[in-house]
Amino acid sequence: MIVGTAGHIDHGKTTLVHALTGVDTDRLPEEKKRGISIELGYAFLDAPGGERIGFIDVPGHERLVHTMVAGASGIDYALLLVAADDGPMPQTREHLAVLSLLGIARGAVVITKIDRAAEGCVSTLRAEIATMLAGTSLQGVPIVEVSAQTGAGIDALRARLLADAREQAHADAAAQEPLAFRLAIDRAFTLQGMGTVVAGTIHAGCVRVGDELALAPSTPGAPAMVRVRSLQAQHQPVQQAWAGQRCAVGLAGLAREAVARGQWLVAPAVRLATQRLDAWLTLWPGEAQPLRSGAHVQAHIGAAHVAATVALLDAERLAPGATALVQLVLASPVGAWHDERVLLRDSAASRTLAGGRVLDPFAPTRYRRTPQRLAELAALRQPGRGERFSALLAATPHGVDLARFAAAQGLAGLPDDFEKKAALAQGGQALGAAQAQASAAAALAALAAFHGRQPDELGPDSARLRRLATPRLPPALWQALLASMAAAGQVVLHGAVVHLPEHGAQLSETETRIAQKVAPLLAAARFEGAWARDMARDTKEPEPLVRTTLARLARRGELHQIVKDLYYPPPTMHELAQLARGVGAAHGGVVLAAQFRDATGLGRKRAIQILEYFDRIGYTRRVGDMHKLRADCTLFAPEPVV
Repeated sequence: MIVGTAGHIDHGKTTLVHALTGVDTDRLPEEKKRGISIELGYAFLDAPGGERIGFIDVPGHERLVHTMVAGASGIDYALLLVAADDGPMPQTREHLAVLSLLGIARGAVVITKIDRAAEGCVSTLRAEIATMLAGTSLQGVPIVEVSAQTGAGIDALRARLLADAREQAHADAAAQEPLAFRLAIDRAFTLQGMGTVVAGTIHAGCVRVGDELALAPSTPGAPAMVRVRSLQAQHQPVQQAWAGQRCAVGLAGLAREAVARGQWLVAPAVRLATQRLDAWLTLWPGEAQPLRSGAHVQAHIGAAHVAATVALLDAERLAPGATALVQLVLASPVGAWHDERVLLRDSAASRTLAGGRVLDPFAPTRYRRTPQRLAELAALRQPGRGERFSALLAATPHGVDLARFAAAQGLAGLPDDFEKKAALAQGGQALGAAQAQASAAAALAALAAFHGRQPDELGPDSARLRRLATPRLPPALWQALLASMAAAGQVVLHGAVVHLPEHGAQLSETETRIAQKVAPLLAAARFEGAWARDMARDTKEPEPLVRTTLARLARRGELHQIVKDLYYPPPTMHELAQLARGVGAAHGGVVLAAQFRDATGLGRKRAIQILEYFDRIGYTRRVGDMHKLRADCTLFAPEPVV
């Protein structure tokens, strides 16, 4: 259990920690000289069962609230100190706001310096404190009285902390989740023989000597991975440390200048940095004005604090005491994961405004207020990871990126049963059942419309159909969807082309005979192509019947009709497509008619007709006078080298 102190300057925080643990947390010469805490201080208390309680002693000066927040963001238990001879002061109230907005609900209020209080003052002060706590996360916590000078109440407070630590240990064991390691760095220094050491509170997971870890955000010039050389947990050398412990990590191969307070030390699987996150935020009830979009604030996450701008997502304004969905746009990258605490202070860092929890560190730039996005954020507010995943599958029309979801949740990987919740899972993506049905319906509607517009073509290639039906569905899920639809007989996959079953009709005996007779004529025509009337004349077959047969062959994907009545066989079109690809490769993916004409030896008119056909079937895309090759098109793919 990590215990954090809070309270106004000179209300005895450092003195109380010394009385409880025997450790003086003021380690800096300036702190000794001025008699006040400037930096975070650390101490430990041994429990009879062998466990250790960690203490973070925070400064109480109003100009050092940002340092106080860096320490408070990782605590489990708060000791809010109020001096008996002073009563609640401005920083008492602001520190209480910080603790409440961070959601810290376990703790106690400690009335200090009771040896200086006049008779009857303490009972009055207890009533004032109870009123001050009303409506906060610490409402109803015990109020204890101590004097560090006389020792009164110290033993009882120590016993209470040890009992609460045992209770927390049992609760933590019962609620253990397979989270990846992450530590919020609040100190970095060097030690002789150990090199660079970073220290902070472990927010999740565990770490072992020899582990390979990463910094988030990364530092320019720093190694991508660092190795754990040594560990101290709760000020004792260990081989392994867990969430809820204060930990110092000796790192091999990392310069002291490459790391700073506010960064995270994390397992590589969950390394991320964001400048845009969505959160669930509550405005402090004591605020005089509502919070509006566009407000400039200081955002505190972990041990970092960074300038940010607020965008309200589901409300026009956030009233004091109310809660809303917000997006924070940060001035510089920070590490953030789902359920990480976030605290906002005003832009001048003079008062605490709001606090809450991160919902999504991968917040979108566009469509952030749409009903669709709000439904996704509602899913991310579900209490358990399995529930969040299921709700997100049901809310996301274009599937869930499994690796991205796992990283945002702080997981090294998803449990095997997560993919089973999806109707389709392919290529690291998962799609819900209702979404798969909707995507299939969109594909069938797009195919029917395509066949209606272009009855002489067999169908679009799969990439083009995706653009027509569900352009935002990831390609891997799209291919899985097509495969499932083909297996169910809803569509037919003819190489790269997709069509409805009824669109590819069988040839009659007469049509088969004509197809066999025109085949050598088509092959001999090469790049010029063959006209229907010429083939009717050369085969001595009725022209209407030849036209019908050729159109049927085109619908079956066995011929390409470039313009009305001009046909090419697939091998010839494959050659022409590869020539176009070669031209495009030499000119940045762009094919011009003159270049294609020269590559094929055709006349300008025929070269343009072929390029316009490529545009029509989705092999290229017309942009002005240019024809740009589509990188995702699977038509005319180069033959594999055997």
